[in-house]
Amino acid sequence: MQKRVPWFVYWPPRILGILFILWLMLFSLDIFDGNYGFWGTVLGLFMHNIPALVLLLVLIISWKYEIVGGIVFILAGLFYVGMLVTNVLLNPPPGPGVMSWSFPIAGPAFLVGILFLICWFRKRR
Repeated sequence: MQKRVPWFVYWPPRILGILFILWLMLFSLDIFDGNYGFWGTVLGLFMHNIPALVLLLVLIISWKYEIVGGIVFILAGLFYVGMLVTNVLLNPPPGPGVMSWSFPIAGPAFLVGILFLICWFRKRR
């Protein structure tokens, strides 16, 4: 029988996961700056939101299986940092501090993943 966890352990990863996904979807609104027409805009919105839709599916699965959310959100943060490092190595930027760009996206992903792992661990104890 699984142990019931307190609300302050159960709800933060889920609420922050929803907010994080909405934060990622916010970046897709730059598609409206271009003149792509209706179907071009719809396609652009879909393409920009694929990572957020994948994380939404993971969040739905993680609602019951916290270990999935813990692993996938941390891996998503690592994937983003890895992509940024690869991009910086291939195309060096003109100024310092480029790795600080990863904090607004990778930071919340790591936080949500860690909170899901804490919830999973507390449920197992």
